[in-house]
Amino acid sequence: MAEARLAAHVWVGAYLRRLALSDIPAYVTRHGDDTAGAIMVKCATLDGKATLWRREWDFESDRRPWVLIAEGPEPEIDAITAREAGFDPDLWLIEIESRDGTTLLDQPGLG
Repeated sequence: MAEARLAAHVWVGAYLRRLALSDIPAYVTRHGDDTAGAIMVKCATLDGKATLWRREWDFESDRRPWVLIAEGPEPEIDAITAREAGFDPDLWLIEIESRDGTTLLDQPGLG
């Protein structure tokens, strides 16, 4: 049976709230489609480096886990997000600032 999916804006709102409760600064830097927009999460570690995450379908487990798709200098990550936004006008981008790289994407309920 297909997994029930939240509207993108509902998931983003809940994620931002969970980050705020953990004192992790977060910003929506690109507002995608409210209903079905894809979501990417950039985590800046405030040392000039960043990671980039997105959900991808895993056919073996029939789930959509968060997958680390890039890590490196922040300008390189920004270039990737700009390119992705050019392909997908419905894309959301959430940027968080976390010195230790904590994203909370591995927490229950965020998958």
